[in-house]
Amino acid sequence: MPTEDSQELHLPRSRKANERLHAMIPGGAHTYAKGDDQYPENLAPVISHGRGAHVWDVDGNRYIEYGSGLRSVSLGHAHPRVIEAVRRELDRGSNFVRPSIVEVEAAERFLATVPTAEMVKFAKNGSDATTAAVRLARAVTGRPRVAICGDHPFFSVDDWFIGTTPMSAGVPAATNELTVAFPYGDLAATEELLTRYQDEVACLILEPATHTEPPPGYLTGLRELADRYGCVLIFDEMITGFRWSEAGAQGLYGVVPDLSTFGKALGNGFAVSALAGRRELMEWGGLRHSGERVFLLSTTHGAETHSLAAAMAVQTTYVEEGVTTQLHTLGERLAAGVRDAAAGMGVGDHIVVRGRASNLVFATLDENLQPSQQYRTLFLRRLLAGGVLAPSFVVSSALEEADIDRTVDVVAQACAVYRKALDAADPTPWLAGRPVKPVFRRLS
Repeated sequence: MPTEDSQELHLPRSRKANERLHAMIPGGAHTYAKGDDQYPENLAPVISHGRGAHVWDVDGNRYIEYGSGLRSVSLGHAHPRVIEAVRRELDRGSNFVRPSIVEVEAAERFLATVPTAEMVKFAKNGSDATTAAVRLARAVTGRPRVAICGDHPFFSVDDWFIGTTPMSAGVPAATNELTVAFPYGDLAATEELLTRYQDEVACLILEPATHTEPPPGYLTGLRELADRYGCVLIFDEMITGFRWSEAGAQGLYGVVPDLSTFGKALGNGFAVSALAGRRELMEWGGLRHSGERVFLLSTTHGAETHSLAAAMAVQTTYVEEGVTTQLHTLGERLAAGVRDAAAGMGVGDHIVVRGRASNLVFATLDENLQPSQQYRTLFLRRLLAGGVLAPSFVVSSALEEADIDRTVDVVAQACAVYRKALDAADPTPWLAGRPVKPVFRRLS
């Protein structure tokens, strides 16, 4: 791990590996959020392996890792209970020409964990699940429009959502016109939208909570609006699932959506997602009805046995070990430490920690208290130099108190440099290259 007083981090092997990645993989990564443009220039480590809350890059540096696997590895890397469950299935075969008994067991386990749902169908990624939910809502209602929460950053790689982002190249304008947006927390604006597109909106889809908690009565009000205007209420629980409670945000806030989608933490890094919801709607994608069939989800690898075994082990671990509580406790310790460190260095108004304790993010603000990619670059550089890999402050349960305390020490050192840059009103001398870039942007 780089020493506490380390001023620079050199990653020659990672740089060469990144060149190889870009030569063969568009964007140099399989998820844009993992791209090297999200990190300071020449400081995008390529990972060799991970265990618990730590990862090692190909240059041999060890880091305390946050946001593990874009929030998917919430139990830590190579968690023993998950790995053992996967290992038991590997020798039994991974995919068959008919459903395996593991599918029955996984569905039973999921529906016991998320009792607000009545049926579930598994897939491999979140986009397939959310798009299936949207398709089902359109089929059930006979309506064309999708209403998304415009304040939430991501729902799917598919056209109905990507067409609303700055990276809309390749999406027909006619498709874009069918997606409309409503603001989070504003019931009046949502009702105005539903009135404007009377009998046209198939569904309301949103993350029930993100870095802000839902205002009192908001989710209940959305439920009432969906019922009154005849549209389907969909909760995207990719992030809130397990981190808010074992049953997601719907389990915590007590508001039941018609459909919900889960992923990320569900597999602790193994590829598994879920579409769940009311039987009356989900059966439209089944065989036990006399109506028109809906192509809900049909994925060759959706029932891969070892991924489903991983999901079952994750759910068991969360329930038996109280993982959600652990995440909140660790997050609260980290948030308090970072805020104290920032305040102590005079940058408490500039490095801002936000979100639920189990899902912390940070904002980097300039001298005018405006979000700044330059100051984010400076901050990330100092964290990396101190052995902290943190595109966010999202915790895993594998973190120990010593990891949190070490992180806070590194943050304090970074804040000292941040203060110098603010005093100079110019962070450029501390960047050593181009600033990190937003994921969604029109030009490369």
